[in-house]
Order: sequence, then C-alpha cells, then structure tokens
Amino acid sequence: MDISFLGGPRPQRGVGVVAPFDFALDRELWRWVPDEVSLHLTRTPFVPVEVSLDLARLVSEHETLREAVRALCAVAPEAVAYACTSGSFVGGVAGERAMCAAMTQAGELPSVTTSGALLDALAAMGARRIAVVTPYTESVTSSLEEYLGQAGIAVTGRAFLGLTRHIWKVPYRDVVDMARQAVVGAADCLFISCTNLPTYDVIPQLEAELRMPVLSANQVTMWSALRRIGACAVGPYQRLLIDEAERTRQPAPEQSHEQQQQQEG
Repeated sequence: MDISFLGGPRPQRGVGVVAPFDFALDRELWRWVPDEVSLHLTRTPFVPVEVSLDLARLVSEHETLREAVRALCAVAPEAVAYACTSGSFVGGVAGERAMCAAMTQAGELPSVTTSGALLDALAAMGARRIAVVTPYTESVTSSLEEYLGQAGIAVTGRAFLGLTRHIWKVPYRDVVDMARQAVVGAADCLFISCTNLPTYDVIPQLEAELRMPVLSANQVTMWSALRRIGACAVGPYQRLLIDEAERTRQPAPEQSHEQQQQQEG
C-alpha cells in the first residue's frame, strides 16, 4: 500500500520539563497541553531523602538544573519549566529567580518554575489573599507561606496532610476535604500545592463549590510554560484558563490617527 500521501507527522512545538526524580504525574501534565505541543520530560538524579525541605534543596541545586536543561536542549524545546513547587520556593523569591536565571543561561531558552508560575497566575487574576492546600509537612507548608509573604501574598487559611512520600497516591476526596478546611477567610482564590498531587479533575468541582478560582501546581506550570511559546493551556471549566482564552480573543486596541501617523513617519 502506498502511504506516501500521508506526508509525515505534523510539526510539533516543544516544551521541556525538568521534574524531581519521584514525579509520577507525567500523564496529568499532558492533559493541559494542546495537540500541537509536545512535552519533553527529564528527571533530577535520585537521592535517598523523603519529601522535606532538605529534599527540596537537593533537587533544585543550580548545577542539577543546568545539566537537566542541557539534556533537554538535544530535542530543541522552545521553553523549559522546572515542575517542582517546594524545590522552587525553598530559597524564597530571590532563590526562585536565581533558578530561572541558571536554567535560562544553560539553555538560552525562556525558563519558568512552578512557584514563579504561581506568582504570575496570581498577578493575572489580581489575587492578593489566598487559601493554601498542601500534602507536605508543617515545615514545608510554612516555607511556602514565607515565599508567598515575600511576594506580598497573604495566606488566609491553610490545610496540609503531613506526607513525606507517595504523594501521587492521594485521592481527590482528600484534596477536597483539605480545600474545605483551608477556605475559612476572605480569600481571592485557592492554591493546591505540589506537582506530585493530582488535581486536574478536581479543579472544576472546587471552583463550583467554593465559588472562587482554584489554582494548582501543575496547572500554573503548564499555563506559564505554554504562554512563553505563545500557546494556551487547555482544560474545561478552569477559571485561569478561561480568563486566558478571553484575553487572547480580545482585539488589539485601535490606534489613534496620531499614532498611525507617527508609525508611518
């Protein structure tokens, strides 16, 4: 059979993703990605440490990130994301910026981290007061709160599970229960932390029940990384994505006659 008429696979744009060695939710990340974009994932080297502030520091060392980005560059992504919340907030706002700089330098590509993406998403939504849900221990959760405080974001309520392993096995019902506990003040939105915590299908349910936007670690990571290449994340009934789609559909403001003359001149 002659199949030459097929031509070949459609051209793909690429986003590189650096994930911690224990990341188990590759499939979830893909759910936010449009058909014309491919994800290229790599992982940090294994270290025999459970989820903690120590682990967050180990998996986010600059040389570790640089080596991962150099490996990803072999498949020519257009942007790179570090998909780890605790690893990108453990050093505070300055530490997160330094991680982005290290990755950008290594690959000469636009780079984002989960915690930086969170701040971008909060800014896009005009949110300054948030409720926080995490699977972490109290010390790691407090570190997230400190990071947010440095960025001028107030935490109105929080709930956490105290886990140090197997976070990807947490069922949606536990995430919902934590969200109900955390939303106790006048929050602008809810943030569900940890890229290893499943959230895709629970976001619409929580937004409807709590009547506020709900952000999650994987959601904001993909939203921000795709924005860097001029693409939009996909996902039904998620306020962040709906707002982004509406912004991209808005026509550019019309230029005044004076502005047009200045351009022509």
